[in-house]
Formats: sequence, C-alpha cells, structure tokens
Amino acid sequence: MPQEPKSRKTTQDPVETSVPAPLLLKLSLEDNLHELSHRIGSSSDIVTRHYKSEAEPPLSLAFIYIDGLVNADTVNQAVLQSLMENSTLNGDQITTEAAFKLIKEHILPIGGVKEARTLEVLLPLLFDGYTLILFEGLEVALAADTSGWEKRSINEPTSQGVIRGPKEGFTESLRTGTAMLRRRLKTADLRIEEYNIGQRTGTGIALVYLKGLASEQVLTEIRRRLNAINTDAILESNYIEEFIQDGGLTPFPTIQNTERPDAMAGGILEGQVGIIIDGTPFALLAPSTFFNFFQSSEDYYQRYDISSFLRLIRYGAFFVSMLLPALYIAVTTFHQEMLPTTLLISLAAQREGVPLPAFAEALLMELTFDVLREAGVRMPRTIGPAISIVGALVLGQAAVQAGLVSAAMVIVVSFTAISNFVIPSLAIANSIRLIRFVMMFIAASLGLFGIMSFLMVLLIHMAGLRSFGVPYLSPVAPMIPRYLKDIFIRVPLWSMNMRPKTNLGKETRRQVPNQKPQPVENEANPSPSQPRPQGEGPA
Repeated sequence: MPQEPKSRKTTQDPVETSVPAPLLLKLSLEDNLHELSHRIGSSSDIVTRHYKSEAEPPLSLAFIYIDGLVNADTVNQAVLQSLMENSTLNGDQITTEAAFKLIKEHILPIGGVKEARTLEVLLPLLFDGYTLILFEGLEVALAADTSGWEKRSINEPTSQGVIRGPKEGFTESLRTGTAMLRRRLKTADLRIEEYNIGQRTGTGIALVYLKGLASEQVLTEIRRRLNAINTDAILESNYIEEFIQDGGLTPFPTIQNTERPDAMAGGILEGQVGIIIDGTPFALLAPSTFFNFFQSSEDYYQRYDISSFLRLIRYGAFFVSMLLPALYIAVTTFHQEMLPTTLLISLAAQREGVPLPAFAEALLMELTFDVLREAGVRMPRTIGPAISIVGALVLGQAAVQAGLVSAAMVIVVSFTAISNFVIPSLAIANSIRLIRFVMMFIAASLGLFGIMSFLMVLLIHMAGLRSFGVPYLSPVAPMIPRYLKDIFIRVPLWSMNMRPKTNLGKETRRQVPNQKPQPVENEANPSPSQPRPQGEGPA
C-alpha cells in the first residue's frame, strides 16, 4: 500500500505592516484632525494651530506642521499672518469654497501650494516640511511649501580629493545636489525626474540626464528598475545601487558613485545618467564600464601628458594591488628557480627563522593591515590616522623582530596597501581587496599556473558583464579603436571630437574638429620660423 507523502511544513512570512488604504478627507474638520492624529500620533514636534474668523458663520481652519522641518519665519509671516490679518476672510459674505480659492490663488505668497484630497497625499507633504491647511466643510486641503530644516553647508569632498579643480561636494540635500548640477549644465536639455522610494522613508530620488545624449534604452531600463524597488527604507545610495545594478553576485562594481558634482556633470556630458539620493552626499552614475573607475576628474584639469602618466600608474597599481602578495607566495613556494641567486639567498636568509609558510605569513599581515585600516576609519578623526600609522609601524617592526614574519613580506604588504590607495574609485579598490585573498589562496595551492588560470576566469567573467546593456570592458572588448583616446591614456582635449558611442543614444560629436592651436601666419606678423629681411629689426 503506497504511503501518503508527508505534508511539508510551510513557513509563512510574518505579516507586513503595510501601508493603509487611501482615506479621503471628510467634511468635518474635527474628524480629519482626529484621523490625522491617529495616523501620526501625538508627537511633541507636530504643531496644530486653529483659526476661526469673526464672520458669521465663522470660517474654521487648522494649520499643521512639524517643528524643525519648516522655516518658522515662513510659517509665521507667509501663512499665519497673511491669513489672520486678511480682511476679506473676516467678512460675512465669503463662503468656505470662495475662501479656499482666495487663499490658494491670492493670499499665500508661496511658490509651492498643492491641493490634496487624501491623507496619503498629505502626510508625505507634511514630512517634507509643508504646512497643511484643513478647512471645515471641505473635502480638500491645501499644502504650502514652508520647508526649511537645518542643512550641512557645502564643503570639500572627503573621499575624492583633488589638487586642481573645484573644491565643493554634494551634501545630504537632494535639492542642493540638483542645483549644483544646474549651475554647471546651463542647458535646456537637462532633465530631472524625481521618485519617492521606500514605504517608510519615502526617500527622494532624482534621475538626472541630458536629453539627446543619454540612451533611451538605458533610461527606460533605469526607470523600470527604480519603479520595481519595493522596500520600506532607502537610507543611502548603496541601497539603490544594489537594487538596480547588473551582475548582483559579481565582485566588480557596475555603477559608479561620486561625491563630486563636477564628476557627475562630466559623466552626464558623456551620456551617463546621474542618480541623486536625498540624505546622502554620494550620487550614482550609470552605466559604467571597467575603465570609468580609473578615470578621475583631475585627469581633465591638468595637462594631458601628466594625466596619461598618472592613469598608467593607476592601472599598474591595480595589478600590483591584486597580484603582488600572490606572486610572492607562488615564487617563494613553487618557483624559486625564477629568482636571481642573490635575491633567493637574501629571501631565504630572512625566512630562516620564520615558523610560518609564506601563505600564512601573507594572510596574517594582510588581515592585520585590514584590522588597522578599519580601526583607523572607526576611531575619532583626531586620533584615527595616528593610531593606524603607529600601529602599522610598531606591529610590523615587532613582528619582524619576533621572527613571525620576514622583512620582505612587510615590504610586499605595505607596497600592496599603498598601491590600493592609488586607485581613485573606492568601489573597485574594495573589490581588489577581496580578489587579492582569493589570489593568495590559489597561489599557495597551484602556484603561477593557478594565478594565470584565475586571471583568465576573471577576464571571461568581466567580458560577460553588462552595465545596463553596455559591455563592461568596452571599448576594449568589443574593440573600437577610435574610442580609445580616453581609456589608457588621455589625448589632448582638442583631439577628442567624439563621445564614446557605447554610452550614448543619438548625439556622438562633442566638438567641431580641427581645433588644434596653431600660430597665425600673415605678412604683417611673420612667424618666427620665417627669416626676416636683412637690415630689418624688430618693431
């Protein structure tokens, strides 16, 4: 007799505290205030002010705002004083409907005045610093923009410093960020689309792009992914980044983040789409290729030759940061014959008293450095750098003297860490930190053969990555030679006439060609290369 299958125990998700159904305003002012109080509670920062005119029947209003989110002067002078001292509202001939129209169109000297018929529309406005005006006998209310909370002033970015270039960075204010871009991109083609994401946070998100430059396919895909986010909180740009980026399990970032408005303006001018998130100074740029993470704003603020030199150094630092400990482990463990005899004898003498194998030695030093680095970040700013530097020097010297690690390993780990700081993007630098540990393990197991094999796997993986449809290794793979002018080196600005096609939609030309500066040659001003007639001196 066949046995019945055992019933599988099902687990049910906990009940969500979902958003309540939309509630229309009622005719009774007291009922609306009671429902509003039921929704938001009786918090001490919520201010409710009643007003009743001297007319017969009287005009009854209620003003609600949140102290700390509004500008007190705007509320007192533009809203309360304007309404209470208006003689028309105190007249006997005005009805509630006429008073509503008069207040909205004539009395309130405020640019942003909105109508709302449900609490679900009014509450987000209240939390954005609006002052709500409820009427007795009307199923519609007004919301006046009186927002004016304390904001951090514009300062120099802390994560992306430059020697030559603008010294201002984004702040936590969404509107300040969009204004900083408007100030740099004074064109009618600049478009800003705003979203509110997060059921509990209602975080403002601004999608910024240039019409005609940004690809419509990329824009459609970004809008679709933003609209598909259904979560209760967005507190920082990384929330958005993880929800919308391609290749969720890849160690490589496919979206740039920046604290600099000039870097975002430069990306938008290249056809990228900017995403500014309220509450964080870090904005996003998409789509992004692998080579975008090695470009810095300062590359375009100084001469092209030194910019090209520094960019090549960054690529070199990328490989050093990823491979140097692994190569040291592989060579000292499996391939000693590759070393010159004198170097081999020197390394062997240093490692003579070290009890640990090269892999354990490197792993110990790398973990120690990461612990010191994390401690330096978390500790107070005044003592954090001192602790990390002193800790690294003291621990490194003590470890060598104690015979735990060799001096050569300290040099390898230190140079690796310094090379990691050369990379301008913190996102790709953090990816390399993780890949480095995998490389070290493979080097300790398989030597150089394992390192080369893993590099091939990484290369194949990167070739298959996409950032909103753009190949991650473009324009190198697929190869487009004419777009390589700003990848490994940077050619002079007057020779970069075209934008990279991979990021763009319609327009690809950046400037008119043939702008190379040349001296003007004519009879009145002969060039220095032309010989002067004999006997004729300078004027």
